[in-house]
Amino acid sequence: MNNINSVLSLDRLVFDKLEFVRKGFQNENEIEFQIEIQVGIGDGKVSKVTLILKGNKVDEYDLFISLSGYFSFDENEQIENEQIMTLLNKNAVAILMPYLRSQASLLTAQPGMDCVVLPPFNINKMVESESTN
Repeated sequence: MNNINSVLSLDRLVFDKLEFVRKGFQNENEIEFQIEIQVGIGDGKVSKVTLILKGNKVDEYDLFISLSGYFSFDENEQIENEQIMTLLNKNAVAILMPYLRSQASLLTAQPGMDCVVLPPFNINKMVESESTN
């Protein structure tokens, strides 16, 4: 069987900022989300990918989550720059997304409010829209 291990490894994961601001009581308003992706190519060894989630439920709360993953590549593999960007923009984001989803649920699993479970996202479309902005 061929080696199916990824050349991309998550070395470290940190939450840079977690913020929840109560504005009122539980209501029927829909929560609105905005997700931002930031990719920083490192010194050739480690690259940083940050996901930022901003959520607003009018007259109830605002939330802000910033999550960064520090990724490295298998040094034994020859990887082109274009492939590195694809891996960071798509695979790294896909790796970080469950942590972001979990934290959003934890922040909103409070008495007197509905727990938020982020829907599945089309990461390819997210990356495409980030690159056109």
